[in-house]
Amino acid sequence: MSREYHRSTLLIIASIAIGVVGWSGHVALLPVAIGFPVLWSLARTRLVAALVSAGYFLAASRGLPQGVTAYYSSDIWPGLLLWLCASLSFVMVHTVLWTQNASVRPFRYLLAAAVMAIPPFGIIGWAHPVTAAGVVFPGWRWWGLGLMTAGLAGLATRVWPAAAIALTGFWLWSAASWTEPRLPDGWRGVDLDLGATLGRDVGLQRHRDLIATVRTVAGNGAHFVVLPESALGFLTPTVTRLWTGAFADADTTIIAGVAVIDHGGYDNILVAIDRTGGRILYRERMPVPGSMWQPWRSWFGESGSASADFFANPVVLAGGSRVAPLICYEQLLIWPVLQSMLHDPDFILAVGNGWWTEGTSIVAIQRAATTAWARLFDKPLVFAINT
Repeated sequence: MSREYHRSTLLIIASIAIGVVGWSGHVALLPVAIGFPVLWSLARTRLVAALVSAGYFLAASRGLPQGVTAYYSSDIWPGLLLWLCASLSFVMVHTVLWTQNASVRPFRYLLAAAVMAIPPFGIIGWAHPVTAAGVVFPGWRWWGLGLMTAGLAGLATRVWPAAAIALTGFWLWSAASWTEPRLPDGWRGVDLDLGATLGRDVGLQRHRDLIATVRTVAGNGAHFVVLPESALGFLTPTVTRLWTGAFADADTTIIAGVAVIDHGGYDNILVAIDRTGGRILYRERMPVPGSMWQPWRSWFGESGSASADFFANPVVLAGGSRVAPLICYEQLLIWPVLQSMLHDPDFILAVGNGWWTEGTSIVAIQRAATTAWARLFDKPLVFAINT
């Protein structure tokens, strides 16, 4: 009994360590997360499998309580509650699908991985080990995804050391020749450090400051300048006229995050503005559940929820290019990027507004995950975020 207790304790501690290191925000360390299926498969009881799953997920998403506290300007308890609730889906799926039958276990793990990758469970399918495919198999595209999936299944078998050695070999090989995703020609992303005021300070001076920033970037040769999520606040005819007039004499297109209000709530979108006017470029498929996406409001006749377009507009056209946009939360999930990659876009466009994540690794994790997907499919990447 004592030996089994210590063994289970070590598995739980190791799962926590894997969650912390793998999801530290360093793209090169993402493959550490593939140790999770090994620990899950080594559990000898369903309870230990549940505790291993909880340890991994809670450690990987450890920045959530502090982030929620900052977002709502509240104490730590709402953040802790949301943190625990978010872990329930991951833990429940991996607990229910765990089995003592070693021959069936890899197929059960693949099923759990698939369930956590697509809605409804995929809506909070963070910290998915398959994200590491871009670090282990950069440029291999769908073949790399397939090999990583097979590797994860192999790690849930009795011959997991052989699978681990093979994946580690590919990881070290890719690390030796690693390169960051390139920028598409003529495109530039602008990172801002405006905190919670971005999108909330919608005064004329703020717009003038942003216009000056865009002009500086455009003056360095960029024809398409990308601003972060919520950069322009609410989309109104006045805002569109201001920005259109500011670039009436320039061949510059501004891609920026805005919100559009309707009778039921609002859409979190990207808008494209140039000297001819503005148009909605992209509607966010998956806003942040709880803080933005609140579908239960409509059940009680209330409004105020962000719209979730789920599988809409996976690829949009901008400047003759096919673009795969990802807004903030979408960068942590699996299905939005894979849906976009099915349409073979020319590059990935990732924006965010992470002011509320100060003191956490959430923004770094978003950047690392998006970088990994861009490298897997060998796509250029434009990134613009506010902190």
